[in-house]
Amino acid sequence: MADREPGDDLARLRERVDALESRPRARHRMRSVCAAVLIVLGCLLAPLALVATWTADLADDTDRYVATVAPLAHDPAVQDAAADRITGALMQYLDLAGLLKEAAPSDRPLLEKALGVLGGSLDDAVSGFVRDKSREVVASETFARFWTDANRQLHTTVDKALTGSGGGAVRIEGDAVTVDLAPVIEEVKSRLVDAGLKPAAKIPDVHTDFTVLRTEKVADLQSWFRLLQLAGVWLPVIAALFLAGGVLLAVRRRRALVAAALGFAVTALLLGVGLTVFRAFYLDALPASVSQPAAGAVYDTLTRFLRTAVRAVIALGVILALSAWLSGPGRHASALRQIWHAGIGAARTQTDRLGLHTGPVGPFLHRHRVLLGWLLVAGAVVAFVFWPHPTGWVVVGLALALLFALAVVDFVGAG
Repeated sequence: MADREPGDDLARLRERVDALESRPRARHRMRSVCAAVLIVLGCLLAPLALVATWTADLADDTDRYVATVAPLAHDPAVQDAAADRITGALMQYLDLAGLLKEAAPSDRPLLEKALGVLGGSLDDAVSGFVRDKSREVVASETFARFWTDANRQLHTTVDKALTGSGGGAVRIEGDAVTVDLAPVIEEVKSRLVDAGLKPAAKIPDVHTDFTVLRTEKVADLQSWFRLLQLAGVWLPVIAALFLAGGVLLAVRRRRALVAAALGFAVTALLLGVGLTVFRAFYLDALPASVSQPAAGAVYDTLTRFLRTAVRAVIALGVILALSAWLSGPGRHASALRQIWHAGIGAARTQTDRLGLHTGPVGPFLHRHRVLLGWLLVAGAVVAFVFWPHPTGWVVVGLALALLFALAVVDFVGAG
């Protein structure tokens, strides 16, 4: 048997070492790929989860829905559009040619005073007079109460207004979501009569629809709305599980957490940009008969809580990414932590010199400072989860409160 060369043994040993080392590298690559896929899926689901949650929130909470649409009754653009619609409906029933002739002699001075100096045509004078009275009504609490009551009574679920199920003052017909202004028109008729326009009392009951939303694919929107309503509960959970799974599966979890938080914030930012871009396309696609200022006010009002949620998610993502980076082993993060602890230590030393001592509390906090830190973090998370509709400022406020609490623990337990 021929003697083996030492070089052959060394080569075989190197091959075995390389084979053993390649296995964990392959497993790490597979874990990294799976973690990246989960994080990407979670980030992509985040905007859809926000929209689904917003939709389900409107559908399930009557007070939330009414709080969303109530400001529209006080919006000047909506009031102008409603006044124009009421004026057009009433003018169809006024016999302007016989208006002055039919008025009683005792009523003519009051009628002429109400109409003012005609100057132009009788049509323009009466139309302007009717519109002024209509504008008074829609700017009053009568219109606000009608608007709120109509939406509240019809909202056993939000699909009364957005999916067209059921009947009532708010409904979907053809390609538009409309509101029947009949009760408001009756109030306008009463004011016209009180102002001296007696022929207005002969106007029959008028039902006219005020368009608050128009689209050529209402049926498609209804289907998507129902789907999002069902997904409102599960999509946020699925997105959170994907993100958490990706972070836990990653080889470098801190770096994965930073990437997931920033990706979460970026996709939410893209949703906010998308809402703004879609608003422009939506308004451009409206027919000329629809008031663009009023339609813009409706769109902005319906999406204002969604925009608030977008800002809250962006703030949350940035704060999570910053927290993960600051707690890491990086050179700059370590330097910032050293500055933080040095400042607190110097303040604690100064209070000791002034004779302000913590007694047994200081040593206790010092021994359990890590546990207390995690308990404070858990408290901030619970506060955010159970906070009703948190805003971006709520997220920032909770982060600052947590930072202050951690500083107090560090200060009292210093040394």
